[in-house]
Amino acid sequence: MKAIVYRDYGKADLLCMEDIPLPALAVNEALVRVRAAALNPKDSFFRKGRFHAFSGRRFPKQIGVDFVGEIVRVGARFRVARVGEPVMGFVSEVRYLRGTLAEFVRVRENEAGPIPPSFATPDLAGVPLSALTALQALRDVARLAPGDRVCIHGASGGVGTMAIQIAKAMGAHVTTTSSPKNFALCRELGADVPCDYAADDLFEGNTNYRVVFDAFGNLSLAKVRAVLSSRGVYVSTVPSRRLACEVLATTVGFPRARLVVVRPRVADFAYVAELLISGRLRPVTDRTYAFTRTDVIAAMHHLESKRTRGKVIVDMLEHGPFAS
Repeated sequence: MKAIVYRDYGKADLLCMEDIPLPALAVNEALVRVRAAALNPKDSFFRKGRFHAFSGRRFPKQIGVDFVGEIVRVGARFRVARVGEPVMGFVSEVRYLRGTLAEFVRVRENEAGPIPPSFATPDLAGVPLSALTALQALRDVARLAPGDRVCIHGASGGVGTMAIQIAKAMGAHVTTTSSPKNFALCRELGADVPCDYAADDLFEGNTNYRVVFDAFGNLSLAKVRAVLSSRGVYVSTVPSRRLACEVLATTVGFPRARLVVVRPRVADFAYVAELLISGRLRPVTDRTYAFTRTDVIAAMHHLESKRTRGKVIVDMLEHGPFAS
């Protein structure tokens, strides 16, 4: 099968297209033909070697974790979907020995969830990781409740656009931060109060947020403490030494700092699918690229510009869902 791989850490220009063997399956795994894949900041961080202590020195490495596709082969104990059924999901991968910028990807049973065929479009590839990150951050880490006030920082990106919609589905009052040009998008997705992320007084004043969700990953508890309520929670998506220190310092009591570590869960994929079907959640795609080395490198450069609105998608096929 064809796949995008890299043989050393570094710039996006090191990516290349190669023919690699189809993966063998364990009993609880399935082989998915990839319809489309999405890029995430995680892909860039790991490719650059930022987390080489976890990803190691075994090459070649692949790229991409999100996917929408079709089951083409299953292990004896894989029960999530049957051969021929469409699925979405993401692979939980830190070594990047699997990747979704490939014609096929091997997935474990908890890494995929079934979807209606009518939803199996390239745009859906941008949903799984971002939606589960937002869901687990807001529901599980912050314990967001109906009526809570939440501020979503970096709301126009992949995770942020999912977080706005999920927070509204959970009954929260949503304030967003983004550039002014993205205010209309944030309002369309359900934001009650869009704010300019560059405003000097953004995290000053009398506002009391129960949750500040840092989808962009450049804030800190110290920066937002003044606007958190007495039982407020600051949640970030990006690990750092500073955040680790803040998490340790606020293990007990409030306000507290937390890191969301997203995990694939079949039940969460099902919840997200319900939101999609009901119309309470929709994908937001910034740009779509073809499955070629040149286009994938361009897609990575665009992702790393940090100016995306929603997700960057790589469409693997040319003609409709699951075309030959």
